[in-house]
Amino acid sequence: MELRPPDMVMRLARLGAAHQTRLSFMRVLLRKLRREGWCFDRPVWAIGDDGTGHAVYRVTGPRRSYSLVAFAHDLPDDQRSDRVIAEAWDATFALVDGTPSQDDIARLSKNVPLQEAGRVSDAELVLSRANRSVRLWDHVVERLSTGRQPDLDRVAEVGYLMRTTAVYGSGKFGAADHAALSGRPVMGGPFRAEMLAVWLIRTFVVDLAEHLARVKGESAAVPLDPDLRRTFGIGNSTGLGMAPFLVNHPTLLNAWISARETAIARVRGLKHARPSDAALLSGLVRRTQAALTSWRSTDPETLRRVESLKADCALVSEHLAKGALDQPLPWDQLIDWSREALSVDGQELLGSLILEPHSDLVDDLADAMSVDESAAFQIAGDQTIAELCAALHTYYGWALSTDYADEKACARFWYTSAAKREPRLGERALEAGGELEQPLDVARAAASLWETLRSRPCDENVASLLAEAPEHRRMVRRAQIVAAAPYAEIRDNLIDAEMRPIDMLRCKLAFFGATRFDPRSDRWLRITMFQSAPYPHELHQMPEDDWIMPTVAG
Repeated sequence: MELRPPDMVMRLARLGAAHQTRLSFMRVLLRKLRREGWCFDRPVWAIGDDGTGHAVYRVTGPRRSYSLVAFAHDLPDDQRSDRVIAEAWDATFALVDGTPSQDDIARLSKNVPLQEAGRVSDAELVLSRANRSVRLWDHVVERLSTGRQPDLDRVAEVGYLMRTTAVYGSGKFGAADHAALSGRPVMGGPFRAEMLAVWLIRTFVVDLAEHLARVKGESAAVPLDPDLRRTFGIGNSTGLGMAPFLVNHPTLLNAWISARETAIARVRGLKHARPSDAALLSGLVRRTQAALTSWRSTDPETLRRVESLKADCALVSEHLAKGALDQPLPWDQLIDWSREALSVDGQELLGSLILEPHSDLVDDLADAMSVDESAAFQIAGDQTIAELCAALHTYYGWALSTDYADEKACARFWYTSAAKREPRLGERALEAGGELEQPLDVARAAASLWETLRSRPCDENVASLLAEAPEHRRMVRRAQIVAAAPYAEIRDNLIDAEMRPIDMLRCKLAFFGATRFDPRSDRWLRITMFQSAPYPHELHQMPEDDWIMPTVAG
């Protein structure tokens, strides 16, 4: 089957309806750890009765090991903030190469709690921090200390005991660069080190809560019920800082989207559906319906979309019950039906679910989701203006007819706040600072290049053009990239007045494997990670990959 066209897939409205899939990075990581026989232990637990101290969690594979060094702090309530500019947290973490020595832990203890203000070495892979969800934390510790399990409704409302406010990798603050992990078992794919750190952080957080319950309740205290324990994920607060990534890494974005679209196309190409696969899909739709009842949000638009998804699931269940998968090319027919019958959210959800019965067909694509971005950086100077015009018309036609003199079409500008050290969106008509604009205005840049090309000779080459008009260098490079990487470009105007940055965040977070998207505005949201996933000690006992569409145990 042909892949879905970029003009459909790369629109913000559809990117912002993305769901986790078998190719999401959290799920790929746990599959690989399980299949390669990695084992886990906690060699250090130096946490005092006051809940402060440090612990070490270690994962060991056939040839390498990694350790999470976790520091627990006594944080006053008035210092707890999810902002990047915060200076103290309930817990801070470093994922390190190998097993840390006492000297390593002493060094890390002086730097990791400082986060940006400290420095780590290239023996460290990830730096992170997290804050408690205070009301649920206190409730869980209190209940466990008196021999009772937490209230299910309270757990469902939040879904995590702590949320990370940053997970830094790839050379930040002295840590090892991503290139240092390339080719390593488990670590070779995108964001694998970061996902491993978050998974181990989740374990530490629950261990810490149970520890404090034992301290408080002594012999009366009980641990979390294993099924309920699995219900707790790790929360995360994510803002505009994540959005520019998708624009600044076009070939990587293409690799992610292409892998997912190839997976969907492979399944659609199957001539028949095995009865067991049809039964699995029906079960997953029922599980999704249950999970949707646990998807809580304060955002009215999200609540409306969740209700729409519930209706979509009911339609899918009814369609499957009528024998939708009994016909030739059943998966292709199902996806075609969804385009007319379901919302965009429902279409993207179904595209995710049909991959689940077909691990043998799609899982290998996870190994194609990393790319050498430098390979596409060099501009082909011998390309002619005629060829460049043809590429712009083919791949950026969506951008060329807009009037960028219209205030609505260029209402926003992206910049980095000097005070907050975070990407921001400015309102061009209302705020100063437009001269600091970051180059995320791809649609406008494409139109500007198009206007310049109209007055150039068709047989002129790109090198000559850029010698006279170097301001177009960035856009020429992007046009050449997208010709070979069709999913490299978001096909919407990213400075338009009605553009929703949260759609970009949702797209990236879905590739991570996040669930329970809870927008707090159109510019930041909270999510849950690894909810319902096995803990390290359960990884080899539980069925593989059987933790999608998390619900609260009852």
